[in-house]
Amino acid sequence: MSSTSKKWGLKQSITLLRILVGWHFLYEGIVKVYNPEWTSFGYLATAQGPFRPIFQAMASEALLPWVDTLNWAALVFVGITLILGIFEKAGALVGAGLLLLYYLAHPSWPGMAQINTEGSYWIVNKNLIEAVVCLVLFYCPTGAVFGLSRFFSKNKANTKTELT
Repeated sequence: MSSTSKKWGLKQSITLLRILVGWHFLYEGIVKVYNPEWTSFGYLATAQGPFRPIFQAMASEALLPWVDTLNWAALVFVGITLILGIFEKAGALVGAGLLLLYYLAHPSWPGMAQINTEGSYWIVNKNLIEAVVCLVLFYCPTGAVFGLSRFFSKNKANTKTELT
């Protein structure tokens, strides 16, 4: 396999990863927008770990509406930026930040009960993995390869050298 085809395969793979992760974020945000019963109260109120007081304070009656709105808005923002391939570095950073907050609210550390989590994990869980994926997407943007960034790029000749 030639070096050029390996690089192209890498670009395609990271682009597909970007779109799939974007879809996950967008779906999670839209589900929260259209479910009037959804709230982050349960997740925040049962937080564990060293940041427990901060997360439980976010579950207060005064802050919860703001936290819920910011949560779904950030999810939708990340989803749209990653799917469309525009402002993807900002979307990837916001996504990584959100996922790290989710991880820290319910860390899968030894000795901690797995409350309000899907599955059983030990140190590494899906939130931590997807946060690292968002960092990869930040450092390897592919919007100029396949996305709206390609149409807004001032120097389209440079898109051929992305990820080289």
